[in-house]
Amino acid sequence: MAEDAFIPLQYQRLPESTMCQQADAFYQRMRTRRSVREFSSEPVPMAVIHSALQAAGTAPSGANKQPWHFAVVTDATVKRQIRLAAEAEEREFYQRRASEAWLADLAPLGTDADKPFLETAPCLIGIFLQKFNPGDDGGKHKNYYTSESVGIATGMLISALHMAGLATLTHTPSPMKFLNSILKRPDDERPYILLVVGYPAEGVKVPNISKFPLQHTSSFF
Repeated sequence: MAEDAFIPLQYQRLPESTMCQQADAFYQRMRTRRSVREFSSEPVPMAVIHSALQAAGTAPSGANKQPWHFAVVTDATVKRQIRLAAEAEEREFYQRRASEAWLADLAPLGTDADKPFLETAPCLIGIFLQKFNPGDDGGKHKNYYTSESVGIATGMLISALHMAGLATLTHTPSPMKFLNSILKRPDDERPYILLVVGYPAEGVKVPNISKFPLQHTSSFF
């Protein structure tokens, strides 16, 4: 017998007071999320990484194609290779590619071409966007809304890791094609983000910046 095309939704309606409490509790946790550039070298529980990746994999995607691949790196030699390749691209960026306006916007964050966190952090996750999925017929089948889909999955991954007590950094050296070679991914996959994951270093400080308030980011009709 063929599997049912549709199944009952697993859903439990919560009392309004519980809804409000849980929504605010989630916001209060997420508002403490910060991009961290100084990490402890202490290993992180791989069970946490696995669960966070599974959570990311529940993200909605165009036609349910799930056009993402997560390459998890904990090997010191591979992290070293990634750091060297990333810093080469970053030097080009800071010395030649970036406009003066771009560099001025980055100045309050204190960033530069040196990326020691790529080796210090215990875990890197290379996130790849898949434009095509292999079919059972051996051919390639197009994926849809890939940037939107991978972006949503990445946000859910960052949220899951934060809720589990880990710090992250979204690192995007440009170009990132070196990740395909180092992490043995097909040429038709696009490196989307290199996510740095771990415990923050003891005493680490972050830039004194703020997020826009609700009335700035949202409108209601």
